[in-house]
Amino acid sequence: MHEKDSASIYAFLEKKNLLQDASQYWWPNAGSFEVVIGAILTQNTTWKNVERSLENLKGYLELERFVKLEEEDLKEKIRPSGFYNQKAPRLLQLAKNIEAEFGDFYSFQKRVTREWLLAQKGIGEESADAILCYGCFKEEMVVDTYTKRLLAEFGIVFKKYSEYKEFLESGMKRAYREHLNLHYARFHGMIVEYNKQKKLNL
Repeated sequence: MHEKDSASIYAFLEKKNLLQDASQYWWPNAGSFEVVIGAILTQNTTWKNVERSLENLKGYLELERFVKLEEEDLKEKIRPSGFYNQKAPRLLQLAKNIEAEFGDFYSFQKRVTREWLLAQKGIGEESADAILCYGCFKEEMVVDTYTKRLLAEFGIVFKKYSEYKEFLESGMKRAYREHLNLHYARFHGMIVEYNKQKKLNL
């Protein structure tokens, strides 16, 4: 199949029922501050390790509680995710910046921009889009290694993140007029699950 349109790839994935056991938005606890934490913790590690860190952070997964954590305590809690000496100060600073700029997580959800997130230390395009899509329910498609791998199967290869994002979003915008954020969230979720299943079947 070489139909170079993202909506047709979305339809191809939908037929596989990849998200039948997943929540509506696929990402656990979508729409919460936990997504912000998870998007940073998942950098350079597996989600299983992130889950262990999030379990350690129970009771601190809301912005107001998280900002009160001591850095050394946070390092210990997120140790399973690796790079904790780097991730802990960046996460704390991000949380404090969110509180200083927006006051609370609800205001952050409503008012944050991609530009603001990209200006924060330790947040690249993939992390910013994950936070916007799953944490803030904004119409932003996430591009990751799995995405590039899947598109390569269809003979679609680009050089830049922005080119992948534009390709995916433009096709979906033509096909879906409503609930675009939900479609983006599920599209990315299906891509990840497709790659996981393919790996299991190798």
